[in-house]
Amino acid sequence: MKRPFYTEMAYAIGIIALALGTALMERADFGMSMVVAPAYLVHLKVSEYLEWFSFGMAEYCLQAFLIIVLAIFMHGFRLRYLFSFITAFIYGNVLDLLMKVVAMIPGDGIPQRIAFYLSGLAVCAIGVSFLFNTYVPPEAYELFVKEISSKYGFEISRTKTVYDCCSCLIAVILSFTFIGFGRFEGVKLGTVLCALVNGWLIGRISKQLEKHFDFVDAFSCRQLFE
Repeated sequence: MKRPFYTEMAYAIGIIALALGTALMERADFGMSMVVAPAYLVHLKVSEYLEWFSFGMAEYCLQAFLIIVLAIFMHGFRLRYLFSFITAFIYGNVLDLLMKVVAMIPGDGIPQRIAFYLSGLAVCAIGVSFLFNTYVPPEAYELFVKEISSKYGFEISRTKTVYDCCSCLIAVILSFTFIGFGRFEGVKLGTVLCALVNGWLIGRISKQLEKHFDFVDAFSCRQLFE
């Protein structure tokens, strides 16, 4: 028998898990996911001049820009776009906090870094799986794919693949363009592995959540985000 699980709680768990997983992958330094790699590179470059410009700030600033692009494509601004930015803002601040916490964990050897990476990969997948089961608008990355595929009739999985490839290409270009890098940053072997297994992992976790839980709303707010 399935147990009830509030979608609002799924939203909170999803944000925290996604931020923790990203912090762990950053700690491992084997490469970020393709989705966050451009924001990570912007953070690395801008923080050379503005020390206070964090990874989390880069995330919600870049997502704000993406929401503007989305509004142009969709020929109008919708209320759920604002809530998507709020999600990004919350996520960015939680990410900065958890990065400080994760940085205090000892271990810089290869085995420890592998453990950080694998843990981060799994926790990120858990976070995304929980966010799939809430009505609150997701971050701009996922919202962009969902809105574009819906408006133009594209298959969402193919739209997601194209978006991920574009993000990866942008990250590679930024890595070579920004003076001082001179090598790949953000996009490494771990990025490739993440691209290969992330979708499968999210699918498996989502099936387990759906098998054991019945996601229900605690508040009557769903219509606000439609």
